[in-house]
Amino acid sequence: MTRARRSAASSKRATKTPPLHAVDAYARQVVDGEIVAGPLVRLACRRHLRDRKAKQFVFLEEKADHAIDFIETLLFLPGTLGPDGDPLPFVLQPWQAFIVGSLFGWYRKDGRRRFRDAYIEIGKGNGKSPLAAALGLYALLKDDEPAAEVYSAAVTREQAGIVFADAVRMVSSSPSLRMRVKFWGGGAGDVPEKCTGITYAKTSSLFRPLSSEHRGLDGKRPHFGILDELHEHPTALVTTKIRAGAKGRRNAMFVEITNSGADRTSICWQHHEHSRKVLQGLVKGERWFAYVCALDEGEDPLTTPACWLKANPNLGVSIPVDYLENQVETAKAMPGEANLVLRLNFCVWTQAVSRSFDAAKWAAGSALVPDEQLVGVPCYAGLDLGQTDDLSALALVFVLEDGRHAVRVHCWMPEGARLVTPDRPYDEWVAAGVLTVTQGTMIDMDLVEDAVKGLCDRYGVRELAYDKRFAAHLVQHLEGHGITAVDTPQGFQLHEAISTLERLVSEGNLVHGGNPILSWQADNFVTKRGRAGEKRPDKQSAKDKIDAVVALCMALDRVMRRPTSGSVYEDQGITTL
Repeated sequence: MTRARRSAASSKRATKTPPLHAVDAYARQVVDGEIVAGPLVRLACRRHLRDRKAKQFVFLEEKADHAIDFIETLLFLPGTLGPDGDPLPFVLQPWQAFIVGSLFGWYRKDGRRRFRDAYIEIGKGNGKSPLAAALGLYALLKDDEPAAEVYSAAVTREQAGIVFADAVRMVSSSPSLRMRVKFWGGGAGDVPEKCTGITYAKTSSLFRPLSSEHRGLDGKRPHFGILDELHEHPTALVTTKIRAGAKGRRNAMFVEITNSGADRTSICWQHHEHSRKVLQGLVKGERWFAYVCALDEGEDPLTTPACWLKANPNLGVSIPVDYLENQVETAKAMPGEANLVLRLNFCVWTQAVSRSFDAAKWAAGSALVPDEQLVGVPCYAGLDLGQTDDLSALALVFVLEDGRHAVRVHCWMPEGARLVTPDRPYDEWVAAGVLTVTQGTMIDMDLVEDAVKGLCDRYGVRELAYDKRFAAHLVQHLEGHGITAVDTPQGFQLHEAISTLERLVSEGNLVHGGNPILSWQADNFVTKRGRAGEKRPDKQSAKDKIDAVVALCMALDRVMRRPTSGSVYEDQGITTL
């Protein structure tokens, strides 16, 4: 007996009345508070129950059952194995059955399917890709659409291939489906692992991945489109083009699956907001289905585990509780990770940038390691030269035997910069010995060059990281002086260095001596995330200068890449005077 025909017998109200359909049962239990769900999911369930009484639409239980039964009877979860070594059947969780049944069970009075668009926003790890793949296979094999074109669409081929790969694995694991379809493309023949498409000869239909690369979206007539990770789409190009070719399809449907995002100008945010307004009854959207996981206002998942289910309906199924516990501990210990954890795991729309250091933990590193304790200690440097007339910075990192990293930072700026930013405490920084002011309106590169040479000689710098976009000419002179300089771009290459810096601060192993410029800029320092979650310094979004921290990250990049053979504590360090 599949879930669609399984009653809500476990529900208290099922003792004397006919069993509720699975979709109705989930909606009722959410509305009654028996199932924990967020505010927008509660609204989606109320909408379903309300529309069950409406006249313009009809919920055909047999149609919903047909889709649910297909998944639970014929499909297996990709990447799972039972005790006997066989793949596990795809048993839909109640929230998944609600989505599947809603999409394929609701019809209009004219016999056409009600929903054309679906927006599903949910926490990472809740199985949205396998669910989308299952929906695509149903549309390919059981939707009675001649010459159906089913696409998993994304910005890149790699992303588009994720859902498609799940569909391939599902078909490969199902003896019944394996006999009905053919794998094709890429010279693969019937080799599933290398195929680029699935065909169903009975209806001349196909399922394949699709991306915006090389005009791949043009000329398509989709019956069913899966738009994966919408929060990563920089524009509406994919969503617009994939829908454009469906005008001749009677029951075309497009399902968007995504985590929450960070860009509130993106197409993902627009569809998130449209979903909210539809569910709240602020705009009409009778053909728009929305299942949007979210927390209630004021809830903090970093302190209140009870709200985790609202963003993660598969908690305890595909998401272990200890996984979320570890994510929360990471977010608490490393503020730079908090936004990513909130966004991916708890459906919180955050900013694209995040402050990297906890102020109290940064202040804990204000002790100064005296120069005499740095004799013979490996030293690496990072040089960030200002592009205009503002600060340039040199950061030195000493790797101590006890795991701490001692830091020295010195900055330079032209006298003319005082007029541009007169409110900074320049005199205090000069008096502290961490800032040198040069004459004129532009920084004196000759003076910076001489100072860098002197500091590298004094501290026995093994490698100096620089960005060739801004320092190529000066570096030629440094290399002529015998300094080993390594080009170190300031983009995502610094991801590991930034993560290391955040960890050192969190663990109390960064000893910066209370350098006032470095501490000021640490308070300004923010990062921006790439598509894969990698980090880079974000000078544009920072509230003020961060050059010294960037230089520090560049130096740490060289520390992390230092040779591992032999002792790293060779007799090379500062020169005693």
